Amino acid sequence: MAITNSPEYSVSELSNALKRTVEETYDHVRVRGELGRVTVAKSGHVYLDMKDDKAVIDAIMWKGVASQLSFRPEEGLEVVATGRLSTFPGRSKYQIIIEKMEPAGAGALMALLEERKKKLAAEGLFSPDRKRALPFLPRVIGVVTSPTGAVIRDILHRLDDRFPRHVLLWPVLVQGDKAAEQIAAAIEGFNAIMPGGAVPRPDLLIVARGGGSIEDLWCFNEEIVVRAAAASEIPLISAVGHETDTTLIDYASDRRAPTPTGAAEMAVPVRLDLLERLDGQRQRLGAALLRTLEHKGADLRAAARGLPRPDSLIADKTQSLDYLQRRLGPALQSGMERRANRLALLEVRLRPEAMARDVAERMRRLEDLSRRLKAGLSQQIAPRRQGLQASAQRLVPQRLARMTKDKGDALSQMMARLGRAGQAQSKAQALRLKSLSSQLEAYSYQGTLQRGFALVRDEAGHVVREGRALAYGTGLSLTFGDATRQVQVLGEGDVIAPSPSVKSKPRAKAKPQTPPEQGSLF
Repeated sequence: MAITNSPEYSVSELSNALKRTVEETYDHVRVRGELGRVTVAKSGHVYLDMKDDKAVIDAIMWKGVASQLSFRPEEGLEVVATGRLSTFPGRSKYQIIIEKMEPAGAGALMALLEERKKKLAAEGLFSPDRKRALPFLPRVIGVVTSPTGAVIRDILHRLDDRFPRHVLLWPVLVQGDKAAEQIAAAIEGFNAIMPGGAVPRPDLLIVARGGGSIEDLWCFNEEIVVRAAAASEIPLISAVGHETDTTLIDYASDRRAPTPTGAAEMAVPVRLDLLERLDGQRQRLGAALLRTLEHKGADLRAAARGLPRPDSLIADKTQSLDYLQRRLGPALQSGMERRANRLALLEVRLRPEAMARDVAERMRRLEDLSRRLKAGLSQQIAPRRQGLQASAQRLVPQRLARMTKDKGDALSQMMARLGRAGQAQSKAQALRLKSLSSQLEAYSYQGTLQRGFALVRDEAGHVVREGRALAYGTGLSLTFGDATRQVQVLGEGDVIAPSPSVKSKPRAKAKPQTPPEQGSLF
């Protein structure tokens, strides 16, 4: 075993010695390279790789340094990192602790910007079909910007000059590592406001920032901001930087304004211009109405000249009305007379004598039909019987007997049917006669006479309906329910003398009493 004087180091001692040597030798370095793996821990620290075509070095950026970056580190971005070298004894690795990082020139950022623009455009976030029209006069305008800058003052001042509106400000950072997340959260927050709530929902959004370098405006190129602007349901105006500055949010927004003041001009019209335009429209409308009224009045006067006078229009109708009015009275009277004559005719037909004659006539016709029916049957039966007898003489005895029996049966059936038909006819006529008798009794005046009334006839046997036309000494007959009596008209207040043919006891002459509800008959 060889003996040596070299000191022995433990692993920890050697690692610590190397760490002191590296940190003392490389306490301040600037490294240029391309970012490889980029990992953001939950603590906020950023772990990444810097590489070129031959080597790779680990790098770490603490949370405080990462929050001050004006851009987001991404894989493939070329950067210049300033910091110091150190080692990690637990893994025997060396690494650079970054204290400052910046893109390796504007060309690198523009290349990254162009690559991200192509990616988002391929997804359709910049498509013109997604863009919506701005409201003509929004009631509420939401502004996403810094509350301390000059941007919000410029927007409010321009809105007051043109058309004052209600403005809601969502304060955010507009530069730095946290700015992109706050801007996206503000856009999503305005869209999350429900209509009709305590906080009014904006009708239009303005995302604004003043001018600056590409690094200062880089938060508006972040993917999270661009996607939030494209997904906004509220129309959005981007007003980032000056007229020459262009960010990716400009492509995703519905309208791009060159400056924040220009965004306020796009948001609302000029109130004075609207009032002037409204006044002009009112004057044009009044003039158009006057011209229309003049044209309509001229048309009306021209049409009136072609119309006849009103009195000539109603003259014929008035004359026709007078003519019909004169005809109405006679027509009503003649109609009443026709109906009275018809009623009298029906009354005559309903008298017992007429109904009796009608019943007798119907009975006579029934008997005549019966006689004619019997005679016709006899005329039909006699030839058939003679033919039957002649046929019977020509047939053999057996066939003759059979045919005689068949003919006899047929004749018997015919006679039976004839008898049944006669009985049915007689029964039907008897029922009709009974119905007519019932009607006769119902319409007969005999029932009325039985209730205490009397039928008055003159000497010619005509029914008397009015007593004023009867002359003195006129003979009348009164038919009661049980008898008929002859009377003579003596005069008003005289009693009716009994008929000479009727013997009655003399009685004192008394003054006739007239019922209060009925006057004297004679």
